[in-house]
Amino acid sequence: MSFTKIISRCFGVIANIKFFPPIQHFINKQYIRIFKIDLREFQPYYYYKSLNELFTRGLRVNREFDKSDEIFISPIDGKVMQTGKVENDKALQIKGFSYSVERLVGENVDSTLRYANLYLSPSNYHRYHAPCDMWVESISHFNGALLPVHMKSLRKNRNLFVRNERVVLKARDKFGNILYFVAVGALNVGGIIFYIEPRIQNKHSSYKKSFHYKNPKFIKKGEEIGMFKMGSTIVLLASQVEILKSDCDISFGESLFKHIEQKDI
Repeated sequence: MSFTKIISRCFGVIANIKFFPPIQHFINKQYIRIFKIDLREFQPYYYYKSLNELFTRGLRVNREFDKSDEIFISPIDGKVMQTGKVENDKALQIKGFSYSVERLVGENVDSTLRYANLYLSPSNYHRYHAPCDMWVESISHFNGALLPVHMKSLRKNRNLFVRNERVVLKARDKFGNILYFVAVGALNVGGIIFYIEPRIQNKHSSYKKSFHYKNPKFIKKGEEIGMFKMGSTIVLLASQVEILKSDCDISFGESLFKHIEQKDI
């Protein structure tokens, strides 16, 4: 087991400990203060019985978003780190550092794919949602490292997203176009969870574990589909879209991609 995985496993154990309430309240308040967490949309600090409960907090009320079929919304709260068109199987993790999209998702990819790398910091809301109406065809787990995914690490480690542990959800949108939703693990991430496939959590027996659905599973736009147990990265790849946001902070529900007809690409 790698050093980063040992650290992440130890951190996960500690984060799951439910301390005596006054101690836990103190821990929660310190974490909120250090990372400047805004809890206005969430339960107050004393509601969470462990750090992991605070990390994986859920929204108290639903957010509004554009419900039109053409708009793909951000699945997370975080930052749009890099966007672009996949060129010769390459996408950028950051300027000057590319990675193979085919290695990332484990198969040949559509030449019209656009991508967005979305970073979740330790302060962000850690759950993720469907960016559009999705018909899920498969979900695959790839074992790997748990290198940090913050800016300093992105500038230092080549092929970081491909090297790290990840879960790849392959789906189709309402127009029949391909969509990949890639949840990339990172240092201190104790789990990558997708509600649609609980078996993906049992991920220690093989390098790659895949589940394919003869009848694709439908997920409604905006529906909560999973969570990280700490901050990490989502790589969203879609075909027949234009990119609406780049290099900016973004919140779940904001417009990220827009569907366009093939003749306009």
